[in-house]
Amino acid sequence: MDRARNFMPGPNQELLDAKPLRSLAPMFPAPMGVNINQSSTPPLVVVTPVGQFPTGFGAGSLPAFGPFASFSATANTFSPAGTSANVPIDVTPVSAYKTRPSGVTPLNDDDEPYSVAQTSASERKAKRPADLAADGSNGVKFKHPKPIYKNHVAGKLLAFLPTSYSTPREAVEAVHMTFEALRRRHLQMDETQDVSRRADLKAGAIMMASEIRANAGKRVGTAPGVEIGDIFYFRMELCIIGLHAPSMGGIDYMSAKFGNGEDSVAICIVAAGGYENDDDDTDTLVYSGSGGNSRITEERHDQKLERGNLALERSLHRKNEIRVVRGFKDPAALAGKIYIYDGLYRIQESWKERTKFGINCFKYRLQREPGQRDGAAIWKRTQRWIQNASTRGTVIQHDLSSGAETFPVCVVNEVEHEKGPGHFTYTTQVKYPRPLSSMKALQGCGCQSVCLPGDANCACGQHNGGDLPYSSAGVLVCRKPVIYECGEACHCSLNCRNRVSQKGVRCHFEVFRTTNRGWGLRCWDPIRAGAFICEYAGEVIDELQVNLDDSEDDYIFQTVCPGEKTLKWNSGPELIGEESTYVSPDEFQPLPIKISAKQIGNFSRFMNHSCSPNVFWQPVQYDHGDDKHPHIMFFALNHIPPMTELTYDYGVVGAGTNRSKTCLCGSLTCRGLF
Repeated sequence: MDRARNFMPGPNQELLDAKPLRSLAPMFPAPMGVNINQSSTPPLVVVTPVGQFPTGFGAGSLPAFGPFASFSATANTFSPAGTSANVPIDVTPVSAYKTRPSGVTPLNDDDEPYSVAQTSASERKAKRPADLAADGSNGVKFKHPKPIYKNHVAGKLLAFLPTSYSTPREAVEAVHMTFEALRRRHLQMDETQDVSRRADLKAGAIMMASEIRANAGKRVGTAPGVEIGDIFYFRMELCIIGLHAPSMGGIDYMSAKFGNGEDSVAICIVAAGGYENDDDDTDTLVYSGSGGNSRITEERHDQKLERGNLALERSLHRKNEIRVVRGFKDPAALAGKIYIYDGLYRIQESWKERTKFGINCFKYRLQREPGQRDGAAIWKRTQRWIQNASTRGTVIQHDLSSGAETFPVCVVNEVEHEKGPGHFTYTTQVKYPRPLSSMKALQGCGCQSVCLPGDANCACGQHNGGDLPYSSAGVLVCRKPVIYECGEACHCSLNCRNRVSQKGVRCHFEVFRTTNRGWGLRCWDPIRAGAFICEYAGEVIDELQVNLDDSEDDYIFQTVCPGEKTLKWNSGPELIGEESTYVSPDEFQPLPIKISAKQIGNFSRFMNHSCSPNVFWQPVQYDHGDDKHPHIMFFALNHIPPMTELTYDYGVVGAGTNRSKTCLCGSLTCRGLF
């Protein structure tokens, strides 16, 4: 059957007439002081500002050459345009954001509320960095700041940003890691003050004002360094890595030159479900245009063929590639969403249709380009497995833990005939050489019910430097020499937010056979950066007990100095006026603890090494006070999509060592040995 027949207009639908649509002139908002009808320059595309700025934010308060500025485009590149003719550019600090006075919450085109960061008099203000220095590598910019930050050494580069990147992926990961670190820290400070703000918008505004972003110029096609299947939890993440510029709008577009002239074309869309987009088919997407969708009846109206909608119609005839980001409900947060980059699509046809709200809406059918790796398709498969584990095929062992874990840990081999890992005793705990009762006791807190952020009387908060280490969602804010959780010596309840890693595993894991590195580990669930993954369980051993043969050494964990990516997880405290927490490899101090998982252990023993890992280890204490022998807990270094192999950095090889191994991680930044 002809596929087009599946989309023939019904009684409330009407096919768009291509001819008059192609004859319409592009409708772009004009920059301040510019009359498009009188200008001989190419049309200007005004990128949607970060967040929804309150009334009164004009062009004069937007940073120059950032994603707030106007650009003229030719093909896949941009050059700043019109900025000199406008009023002087200045960066408006986050503290200038105001609360909307109306009691009605307006919605954007994705049926999400427009949120504006609120501030109080006691809030720490974002400061404007000076002396901008642009590094052309992969579109990422960084600072040579003046000493305007507290505890800052004049002339020293921000420790979390390297002076260059060898790959676009490195650039994207560094920028995204900085954003996440700032967001988590702002969330921690807000919770300490018992206020509710949009930490993601605040972090994004600081980074945009500081010109720390990737892929600053708009382009048709792929965004360098962004991979199909990458996941995000906030729209602002898409902005700072250059995947999708509007922080609220679902359609990103630009004006580009083609062989027979210039046209506006769509370059990226976010299908977040605001119009009940049909996304059951992972290769076909029916996307609804923007505008008119509101919960307030009086504000509903028919969609207009302008801006993003017009760009989509132009792309139908131009047949250009469009990046597609699909939004799904976040299973870990009832009110949250998770966004998955699903690769490149092309528009096949368009029509008009009346929605359930009674408005006329533009519809566009997009087809995924063949030959791309799976993105949203993996998400849909793993969600089915989570609902019913029996639907996971090629399982050779249904539960490696024999019921010891909250969820079964299956074993899968899709590459050869190996029937499973070698024998070991499964345990979820660490076996110490002496009883816990004989070890130094850890002082507990006297908090009633739960520990509260900002409570100066909470002993556990003081152990952690004055802040609780986890957010209300159980996400670790930053790496520390040791994290102190509440334990049996504390008066607070088991529901205290400072009891995270000790509660055990909360995700669905599988052990799988890799093509060249034995067994590996991956997860069916998406894992947010900073989320707890598992503990390295096994037997604490002495150096004298270590057997240096390969079979023993493969299962020994040591606190060897990890690579730069792990050390720089606490990215960017300098941007908010705080002292840097970066620990260089020369300053790193290993702990004497060694854990062997050869005879007894859990699924963490199957986590392979990578020079570009997505997991890091963190010492945690809760049941004793011997800081030299803590629990070793693993947390997510960045957002980890489902079915992505979990890896951590085993450590940098030191000079003169005879225990190094050849690295097979395949990373573009592979060190060769670990």
